[in-house]
Amino acid sequence: MRVEYINPFVETSYRVLKEVLGDADVKRGDLYLKSTAMPVMGVAALVGLAGDVEGRVLFDMTYDTALAIASRMNGEKLPDFDDLAKATISELANLITAQAVTKLHELGFKFDLTPPALFAGEKMEIAALGGSNADEENVEALIVPLITEFGKIEVNVAIRERT
Repeated sequence: MRVEYINPFVETSYRVLKEVLGDADVKRGDLYLKSTAMPVMGVAALVGLAGDVEGRVLFDMTYDTALAIASRMNGEKLPDFDDLAKATISELANLITAQAVTKLHELGFKFDLTPPALFAGEKMEIAALGGSNADEENVEALIVPLITEFGKIEVNVAIRERT
């Protein structure tokens, strides 16, 4: 995975979170790799990428973190993870991904993205990239933890150049 693909997602995630969370402190944790087939924390917004590169970006967090962020973004305490909270987390993923993809387009990379899909539940696992290549089972994702006062959000990027 080329660093040119990753940096816009890392930088944009950090900047957008600082912006939408107001005065909240956002810190970047240490990057690490893990298999693309892995459990998620409870709420995951997934955006697919297709074109010169293929893959996905996943924004992973606990229910409590997602609810706290949605509450802050809406300017009111949301009592539970309802349709408004779900739409808010989807919009957060959309904001980050759209701005990152704009940066990548400016660098000459051409690809499209899918609207965010939101997954919420316990003991969920996101599987590897689809396709017919046997090597896809070994695709790894770069994880960028962003720590806020509301909890941790893992920006999980699995992108590769199209073959």
